[in-house]
Amino acid sequence: MDYSDKVVVITGASSGIGRESALKFAKLHATIVLVSRNKNKLEEVAKELSKFQTQVLVYVCDVSQKEQVAQMSKQVLEKFSTVDILVNNAGFGIYGNFNDLKVEEIESQMATNYLGMMYCTKAFLPRMLEQKSGHIVNVASVAASFGIPAMAGYCASKFAMLGFSESLYHELKGSGVGITVVSPIMVKTNFFDHNSFNKMPKYTAALSATTVANAVVRAASSPRLEIVTPQIVRIAIWFKQTLPYLINPIVGKIFRR
Repeated sequence: MDYSDKVVVITGASSGIGRESALKFAKLHATIVLVSRNKNKLEEVAKELSKFQTQVLVYVCDVSQKEQVAQMSKQVLEKFSTVDILVNNAGFGIYGNFNDLKVEEIESQMATNYLGMMYCTKAFLPRMLEQKSGHIVNVASVAASFGIPAMAGYCASKFAMLGFSESLYHELKGSGVGITVVSPIMVKTNFFDHNSFNKMPKYTAALSATTVANAVVRAASSPRLEIVTPQIVRIAIWFKQTLPYLINPIVGKIFRR
């Protein structure tokens, strides 16, 4: 697919899934807007994208701050007049039992992972509806379907993202604008660099950021509400939704160590 005339905004673009998604879209000739809190890392990604000879805009923004998002979206729309694809990827997690975490640690995850997504969607959706085209890709997690011990704050934010997206999916029918959630299992990124994950049991089953980025690009033109990766995990979600009394104890046993 050729994205030569498309503008793609990616949050959390300084590393991991966001960085890899930017590379994928740049290879398809899209104009890329890189959004993150880390200017130095954003500029490193922009330098990588320069080899594709595509237009790149670096914008430092903390998506948990609605005033910053409003300013960012205003400048993006003033410069390009349109946004065709919004990838809400910014997010982080903190590992720890709910009783041991500070309220502020729970709030911060919800502010970035859920509210940040909502702020960006609110900022760019009106233009998409006006032009009767566009697609929103929300990067969630399989944790949007499974409550994992010691990840209550993170799971809550991703459950919220999935529920929000499903509601908006129905609202957008017939508008020309789509929304798709990408829900991967664990991904090998700096997500796990947070000190709290030193206490988490180690698991070998993890995807590469490139694999998830491929799903993000597919999602940008997909009519589906959710793309689970790897696809086989969809079976586990079906069992959990159909037989929760059987699956929930198993999930608890696996992760509660």
